[in-house]
Amino acid sequence: MPEFQKVTSIDQLQPGQMKQVEVNGQDVCIANVDGEICAISNVCAHHGGPLAEGTLDGDIVTCPWHGWKYSVKTGVSVVAKTVKVDSFEVKVEGNDVLVSKEPKA
Repeated sequence: MPEFQKVTSIDQLQPGQMKQVEVNGQDVCIANVDGEICAISNVCAHHGGPLAEGTLDGDIVTCPWHGWKYSVKTGVSVVAKTVKVDSFEVKVEGNDVLVSKEPKA
């Protein structure tokens, strides 16, 4: 069973918002997609752009550097299905948002 780390409070991440957090030494992008909290690596697979500084449209994040797009639910690129960034399990307990310390397998 994965270990989890508190990264923020649910009231600090409104629907449609993203935020960069650190989980176990890794930069992670958390996003609120209509009340569902998702977490993926904050580092774009293309040139390492900060995904949390990009734009969120539904569940698709666009990297601010070169426009690469990923699902914040799976980490998979919407353009090249063979490209992905790590995704992480998320739990909400009360007001706390917790992210697994290790990426999903």
